[in-house]
Amino acid sequence: MIEGIILAGGYSSRARTNKMMLRFNGEPLILHTVLSFLPFVDHLKVVTGFYDSDIREALKDLPKIEITNNPHYDRGMFSSVLWGVQNVDCDIFIIPGDCPFVKRETMLALINGKGNLRVPVYKGETGHPLFISRQLVKELKKEPVDYNLKAFRNRFNYEIINTDDKNILNDIDTINDYQDLNKNLEGK
Repeated sequence: MIEGIILAGGYSSRARTNKMMLRFNGEPLILHTVLSFLPFVDHLKVVTGFYDSDIREALKDLPKIEITNNPHYDRGMFSSVLWGVQNVDCDIFIIPGDCPFVKRETMLALINGKGNLRVPVYKGETGHPLFISRQLVKELKKEPVDYNLKAFRNRFNYEIINTDDKNILNDIDTINDYQDLNKNLEGK
């Protein structure tokens, strides 16, 4: 069994707007991330925070997802990671909600990998999502709330999953990032 955890609890302060609601092809960003994950997980959890009501409204018609509000979202992204994994005892995928359009082939390559921790890589650069085996989820749960996912990842001998999927690097922090992604998608 694999659980997907989508992190959508932040303030979007650099974007100066709720970036999860930015539109691609008429649909909110968070919806694209959710839909790209659903075929590859047995259960999907979206961890919200500051913009909980907006995200709930955007995803209200989707079956088979759990939306959970992290009451500690103001303590940073890792608090949402810990909130998302608190009742999990299986393999997981973790991805930020602002990383849509990861290719099907990338997801399958991560699932078919062998390592306890698997990271997609595009042209030498690591990206999202992160695959963590159930054995390491137990270790993840022990970390302090002020830790971070990259430091956790780097403590282990993770398996590199090379991919031709530049979408693993998408991270929309600013309106310029959003505009750049829109331009790249229009060119397809």
